[in-house]
Amino acid sequence: MMQSKKSKFGISSLSLAISFALAGTVISSQAFAEDEEAVNKENVEKIAVVGSRAAPRSIGDSPVPIDIISSDDLKKNGSTDMIDMLVTSVPSFNSRAQPISDAATLVRPVNLRGLPSDSTLILVNGKRRHRASVIAFQGGGINDGAQGPDISVIPGVALKQVEVLRDGAAAQYGSDAIAGVMNFVLKDASEGGSITVSQGEYYEGDGAATTIDGNIGLPLTDDGFVNISAQYKTADATSRSVQRPDAAAIAAAGNTSIQDPAQTWGNPEINDDYTVFINSGFDINDDTHLYAFGNVSSREATGGFYYRNPHNRGNVYSNDGGETLLVGAVNGDQSTCAVVPANVPNVLDTPEYQAMVADPNCFAMNQIRPGGYTPQFTGKIEDMSFFAGVKGELGEWMYDASAGTGSNKASFGLKNSLNPSLGLDTPTDFDTGSYEQVETTVNLDFSRFVTLGGIEDISFAAGAEWRKESFEIGQGDEASWIAGPYADQGFNIGSHGFKGFGPESAGKNDRSNIGIYTDVEAYLTEDFLLGVALRYEDFSTFGDTLNYKLTAQYVATDELSFRASHSTGFRAPTVGQENVVNTQTSIVNGDLIQTFIAPPTNPLAAFYGGEVLKPEESVSYAAGLVYQYENLFLTVDYYNIEVTGR
Repeated sequence: MMQSKKSKFGISSLSLAISFALAGTVISSQAFAEDEEAVNKENVEKIAVVGSRAAPRSIGDSPVPIDIISSDDLKKNGSTDMIDMLVTSVPSFNSRAQPISDAATLVRPVNLRGLPSDSTLILVNGKRRHRASVIAFQGGGINDGAQGPDISVIPGVALKQVEVLRDGAAAQYGSDAIAGVMNFVLKDASEGGSITVSQGEYYEGDGAATTIDGNIGLPLTDDGFVNISAQYKTADATSRSVQRPDAAAIAAAGNTSIQDPAQTWGNPEINDDYTVFINSGFDINDDTHLYAFGNVSSREATGGFYYRNPHNRGNVYSNDGGETLLVGAVNGDQSTCAVVPANVPNVLDTPEYQAMVADPNCFAMNQIRPGGYTPQFTGKIEDMSFFAGVKGELGEWMYDASAGTGSNKASFGLKNSLNPSLGLDTPTDFDTGSYEQVETTVNLDFSRFVTLGGIEDISFAAGAEWRKESFEIGQGDEASWIAGPYADQGFNIGSHGFKGFGPESAGKNDRSNIGIYTDVEAYLTEDFLLGVALRYEDFSTFGDTLNYKLTAQYVATDELSFRASHSTGFRAPTVGQENVVNTQTSIVNGDLIQTFIAPPTNPLAAFYGGEVLKPEESVSYAAGLVYQYENLFLTVDYYNIEVTGR
C-alpha cells in the first residue's frame, strides 16, 4: 500500500447536501426542478438522471442498477488516480496494472461487468467522451484489441459525482454501451475551492509520487459560473523484480555488462502529468441556459520491455535458438566469418568471439550490447476536448442542442533498443510514430410530458446525433522502420520490440454516422413503471443497426420494489481497429516472439483469410430487487449479456 502525506489549504468551504447530475441528453426544466426539490425535501439521497430521460429520481427508484459515487467518496480511497478510485468504489468495475504491455502501459484499460474497455460508454456532463488513440494489443486477455476512452485524464478534484449505469444502454446512447454507461459530472460551484498536495511511495525509494491539485469556482455575473480544476502529477517507476535466472547465469560466468535486475516488472515512470478541466454555464433568461466545458491534458510515461538475452535472442544475437551467434559480414559473405558458439556460459570469453571481433569484415550485436538489453517504451499522451451547447424550454418542449470535439494523441518512442539490420551503425533511441484519435459530435434533443389514453405524465423524448471519428497513424523516424543493409543476413528489421510506422503504414482514415432515437417512460399504474427506448444508427462504412430496450419496475411495498430490463446492443468497430498496424513482442511457450498486426484490408491479412470487421451485437437481460428500510439499503441484481461477433 502506498504511504502518503497530504496537506490541504481551504480557500473557502463548500457545502452541498445533494448532487444532481445532467446525463445523456436529458434536459433540466422547471418541472424537473420541482421533482428534484420534492425528492430533496423528503429524502437526503443521491439523485441521477443517467439511464432515463424522465425526471430525476433516487437510485432506489430506478428501474435499472445505478451507482453514484460522490466526490467525497472518491477521496476516501486515498489515491489520486481515477481508475484506482473507481475500482474500490464501483461494483463490477476492474482494472489491473500493465507492467510490460506495449501501449496498454500508457493507457490502462478498464472493465465494467467483465467486458472490454470499449464496451462501456463514457460521458462527461452527459456528453459522449472521445476514445483514446491507444489500442491495447496486450490488454491482459479481456482487453486485447480494445480501444476505450482514457478516463485517467479526469482528475477527482474536478468531479461533483460519477454515475454508473450497470445495464445495456445502446438503444439510448448508441455504440459502445453494451456493458453500461459511466457519466462523469463536473463541479459547477460558482464559489469556493481547494488546494491539495499529496506525496507518497510504496516503499523507500520505490514509486515515489507527488500530486498537486486544485479547484476554484468563480461567478460569471449573477447568472452563471466558471469552475476550474487542475492537477499535476509525477511518479517514479516501481519494481517488483528479482534477477532473471538466465541473466544471473551469464553474469556469474563473468559478463560484467548484465544489469541487475536485467528486466524490471512494475508500474511505469510518469512525468509532467497535468490536466485542466473547465466547466461553465450561464442563464440567458429563465428559459435558456448556455453551457461549455472541456479539458487539456498531457503526460509522459516510460515503461519496460522484456530482456533480450545476448546468447539466444532471435534475429539479434542468434538465428538457431542459441547454438551459435548471429554474425554479420560487411561484404555480405557470412561464410568468411568465424562461427561463434553461443551455448556457452559467456560468449564474450570464447576465442571464436575474439577472432570475430578482430576481423573488420565481421560483427555481432554483442559489440554494442554485450550484456543484452531491455528496451524502454516511452509515450507522450496529449488529450483535449471542448463541448458547448444551449438548452431550455420552448412552450411545453424542452431542448438541448450541443456540439463538441475531442482528440487523443499518443506519440511512441523506444530507448535502449536496436535496429539490427543497420548493423553496428544502428541508433539506440527511436521515434516510432504516433496514433491520433479525433471525434466530433453534434446532438439535438427534445423532450416533454404528454397525456395519452388516460395515462398522465408520460415522458417522451426524441433526438438525433451526428458523429465523425478519424484515426491517424503518424510515421516514425526512418531508422525505426527501415530495412538496413544486413536484413538479408537474418537481422531484425526496424526498432526491436516496437517497430516504427513506415510510409506504407502511415495515413488517416475516418467515418461518420447518424443516429435517431426515441424514449418513452410512464407509470401505467401507481406502482408499475414501464419504459421503451428505440435507436437507429447508420454508419458510412458498414451499414445500419436498430436496437431497443425495455425497462420495468414494480413497487411492492414502501420498502420493497422489483426491477427488470431487456435490451439489444451493438459496438461498432472503431476506425482505429479497422486500420491499425502494429508490431509487438510477446511470450509464446516461454519464447519471445514478434508479431505483426495488420488491418483486414491489408493484402497479407486478406491472403490469410482476414475479413472486414463487423459490429459486435449483444442481447442483455437483467432482474433485481431493491429493499430500503430506515438506514438499510440493499440491492440484488442478476444480469446476463450475450455478445456475438467479437
